[in-house]
Amino acid sequence: MELGRNRIEALTDGVFAVAMTLLVLDIKVPELPESQGIAELPLKLVSLWPKFATYAISFVILGVYWVGHHMQLSFIRRADRPLLWINVLFLLWVALVPFSTALLSEYSTTRDAISVYGANLIAIGLTLALHWWYAAISHHVDPNIHPGLIRAAMYRTLMAPVVYVIAIGLSFIKAELSLALYALVPILYILPGRIDIHWGGRQQGKSNPN
Repeated sequence: MELGRNRIEALTDGVFAVAMTLLVLDIKVPELPESQGIAELPLKLVSLWPKFATYAISFVILGVYWVGHHMQLSFIRRADRPLLWINVLFLLWVALVPFSTALLSEYSTTRDAISVYGANLIAIGLTLALHWWYAAISHHVDPNIHPGLIRAAMYRTLMAPVVYVIAIGLSFIKAELSLALYALVPILYILPGRIDIHWGGRQQGKSNPN
């Protein structure tokens, strides 16, 4: 049975909105005894920088995955039951990001926290790749898309999980290297790839039919 995409988009937008909002709840307002006064507030705020850093990284990474999912759906013409459940699995991992982010912000120099955070992001990336792969082999993708473009989109989706595996490996050497890789991934995806350029050109063609 073929189904529409509207409810997929609605559920996805809702889960991403909640997950991205929950990220900030890990950052608590510093509590200062009256004896210390306002003079200690700047130091307390500076001490929160790991939480602000992990919040920013996770927020942008979720933004990247939201854009990636949106891009895929723009090329998918229809959905069936297996594709719906792949989306549910994808959102399961997305909803876990506030927890793995809080864990990383609290224990940013430990391998366990770095590994849990990376495994969470790997699961999101692999499920998004599974989403695209299933849509392609089930002929749910726009038939006008060149097969080379489908493969390029798959490689681009898998690039992040590969980097996250490397980041987990680097945690056994130096935690800061892992954190740097986590921060690097969003930059790689903010730059447009072939699938983004194709989508942009197609959208421009729709808005200017003449």
